[in-house]
Amino acid sequence: MNIHSIKIGDVVVGGPGPFVLFAGPCVIETEKSALTHAEKLKKICDKRRVPLVFKSSYDKANRTSLESFRGPGSRRGLAVLKKVKKEFGIPVLSDVHNVEEAQAAGAVLDCLQIPAFLCRQTDLLVAAALTKKPVNIKKGQFLAPWDMQEAIKKVEAKGNRRILLTERGVSFGYNNLVVDFRGLAIMRGFGYPVIFDATHSVQLPGAKGTQSGGEREYVSGLSRAALAFGCAGLFLEVHENPDLAPCDGPNMISLKLLEAILPVLQEIDQTVSRNKIR
Repeated sequence: MNIHSIKIGDVVVGGPGPFVLFAGPCVIETEKSALTHAEKLKKICDKRRVPLVFKSSYDKANRTSLESFRGPGSRRGLAVLKKVKKEFGIPVLSDVHNVEEAQAAGAVLDCLQIPAFLCRQTDLLVAAALTKKPVNIKKGQFLAPWDMQEAIKKVEAKGNRRILLTERGVSFGYNNLVVDFRGLAIMRGFGYPVIFDATHSVQLPGAKGTQSGGEREYVSGLSRAALAFGCAGLFLEVHENPDLAPCDGPNMISLKLLEAILPVLQEIDQTVSRNKIR
């Protein structure tokens, strides 16, 4: 199966090169925080020569509680991400939640992300496709891998074949997600790069009542397994101090842990690539 390689800024996903890291805090907290995290991530990835796409949401529209922190909104958030691009030369990605914001997001973002809960929303997929930017479609927790073919067709129908698919776990009983790694291979069979979201795969949705829980201790192991299974990139939400983060803290990992696990992840990726066993 030939995989379309997708270019996000200057970063190539799905080509013969190394895996791509999609990383950043779950949500934009402040401009200073976003710039600080972007700078530190760039230093870590430059040192290891890992291609980086900076990810942070300007609006977390699907938080558990009405009182939960959502971020600065599209106008202010996109301005912050534009500054990240300008200062550090890193491609940027963020979630797009409605048709109305797609055009403005497409003018700034290097890749538009369709949240998992919205991956079947036809108008949103079409609006994202029409920006001509790469579109990362996160597989819904409620879908089988083969169901993503229909989401792909909606983007392709508008002439956009710059598509990525992201696995982020499947609902398994109350407040729990599991990962079926067969899904990576099944979705890769559709001809587009597949990313594994290790941090959202360990989320425990709504487990704390007014917020989600998480089991970040499994992020490293799942990341290793996903690269062994041949994914094109890893999606990892990271934070200087995850326990103090206003969103998704229990499933985010620290910058320090990211730096520690990258060498092992690279070794696995290189072994898989060298032996052509993706």
